[in-house]
Amino acid sequence: MDEAPVERPITIPEAMAIALQSMKNGHYEDAEELCRKVLELVPDYPDALHYAGVTAHELGRSDDALALIERSLALAPDQPDWHSNLGVVRQDRGDLEGAIEAYRRAIALKPAHANAHGNLGVLLKASGNFVDAEQAYRHAIELNPQHADAYHNLAVLLSATQRSDEAVKCYCRALTLKPHYPEARRALALAYCVIGQRDRAIQVCEEWLKDEPSSAVAKHTLAACSGRDVPARASDEYVRLIFDSFSESFEAKLARLQYRAPSLVAEALAESGFAKDRTLDVLDAGCGTGLCGPLVAEYARRLVGVDLSGGMLKRAAEKKVYDDLVQAELTEYLERHPGGYDVILTADTLVYFGGLEEVVAAAAAALRPGGVFIFTVEEATEPGDAGSYTLQPHGRYTHGAEYVERLLTEAGLHPAIGRAELRLESALPVAGLVVRAAKPADVRKAVDERVAAGAAIGERRG
Repeated sequence: MDEAPVERPITIPEAMAIALQSMKNGHYEDAEELCRKVLELVPDYPDALHYAGVTAHELGRSDDALALIERSLALAPDQPDWHSNLGVVRQDRGDLEGAIEAYRRAIALKPAHANAHGNLGVLLKASGNFVDAEQAYRHAIELNPQHADAYHNLAVLLSATQRSDEAVKCYCRALTLKPHYPEARRALALAYCVIGQRDRAIQVCEEWLKDEPSSAVAKHTLAACSGRDVPARASDEYVRLIFDSFSESFEAKLARLQYRAPSLVAEALAESGFAKDRTLDVLDAGCGTGLCGPLVAEYARRLVGVDLSGGMLKRAAEKKVYDDLVQAELTEYLERHPGGYDVILTADTLVYFGGLEEVVAAAAAALRPGGVFIFTVEEATEPGDAGSYTLQPHGRYTHGAEYVERLLTEAGLHPAIGRAELRLESALPVAGLVVRAAKPADVRKAVDERVAAGAAIGERRG
C-alpha cells in the first residue's frame, strides 16, 4: 500500500517568492494574501510589509500602500527599489515633492537605477524643470538603452519644447523597443503632422489599425491626420479611453499648460447677473476632474457633474462639491432633462464635438427660461473656417465664431461671444471662444417663483 505524500509547510522565503511571482502574473489578491499570512507569523517582516503595500497600491488602496511601504522602509531603509516604489505611490497620490524625494533617495542608493531616473524626469517636467527632466530621461536611456518609456517621455518633452524632429526620432525608438505602444503611436503621428510629414503620420495610423483594427483611438487619429472619414464628433469610446488614461495626472498637466478654461467659464457666469446665493440648479457638463465645481458651487443649490470617464468622475468626487456625479454622454443626458437647469456650463468639452447642432439644441431645451449656457471651444482661425468646424491633427475640433453664433441663435438663445487664450500647447497660446448664451425669460421672476415653490431637481446636501 502506497503511503500518502507528506505535506511540508513552506518557509517564509518560499512564501515570499510565490507572492512575487503572483504579482508578476498580475494575481495581486493572491500575493496580498500570502503577504498577510507571513505578517501574521512575523509582523515586522520587511519584505512582506513592502510587497503588501505594492499589492495594495495595485488594488487601488493608496492609503494602505503608503503606510505599509513606509513601514517597510523604516525597518530596511537601504533598499533602492523600495524607495522607487514609494515614489510611485506618492506620485499617484499627487505628492510630487514627496515622490521626487523618494526617487532621489533611490538614486543615491543606486546611481544606476534607470527607472528611478526616468520617473524623476516625469516629476521634474511636471514641476516645470524641463532642463533637469531632459537630463534625467537621457540618463535613464544611457543606463538602459532598452527603456521605451524613457524614450517616449523624452519625446513628449522635446515636442513640448518645439523640437519636433528630435521628438520623431525618440518616438520611433520607443516604438522599435515596444511596438504595441498606443501613446507613442498617437504622439508620433501628431509629431509627423507638426513637421509637415502628413503622409508619414497617416502611415503610422494605418499600421496601427492593422495591428488593432478595433482601436477607437487609432481610428480617430487617422481621421484627424488624414482628413478622411471625419466623424461628426469623437466617439464615446475614444473620449473615455483618452481621459481614463490620464485622469490621475490630468490636473498637474493642465497646471503646466496654464489652463484657463474653468476660470473663464466662472467669469462668464459672474457676468450673467446671477447671485451667489445657492438658488440655481447647475450642470457641469463634461466635468472632468471637477475643476469648475469649486468655482461655481456658491451659485448652486444643486450642482451636478456629467462625464463619460469614470476615472475623471472619481477625481471630481474628491472635490466634495457635487451633489451628483453621472457617467453619461453629454447630449443624451441633456435630452433626458428638458427644463432641468438654470445654468449649463462646460469647459473645453465641446472640442470633442465637430457639429454642435444636436448638443446646442439639447442644451437649449434643458435650460429653464432666463437660464444660461456657457462654454469654451478652440477657435478656428484659418481663413474660411469661421462658418464651420475642423478636426485638427491633435484630435480636437476647432469652431468658427460665425458657426457657433448661428447655431445658438437658431436654437433660440442670445449669444455673447468673447475671445481668450485657453492654455498653452507646445509653448504657444491656444486661441479660444468663451460663449455665454442666454435663454429668454418668459416671466422675469421665474427662478424666484420656482425657488419659493421648491420645484427643484433635488435639495442640496447639508
